[in-house]
Amino acid sequence: MNLIVNGQHKQEPGCRSVRDLVERLGLAGKAVAVEVNQRLVPRKEYGQAELRDGDVVEVVTLVGGG
Repeated sequence: MNLIVNGQHKQEPGCRSVRDLVERLGLAGKAVAVEVNQRLVPRKEYGQAELRDGDVVEVVTLVGGG
């Protein structure tokens, strides 16, 4: 599967859902926000939100600071 993730082209074979992608990126269990084709995907829908070839995905992590 060819995706654009945070502006970079990536090949993610077998990656079918947002949950799959979050896990492959090593972000499972962390506070992240995911947008697919400019649509925010609620966390509870990660497993059902299917990815398609050519989707544009933005993954944002929260960073603490002071």
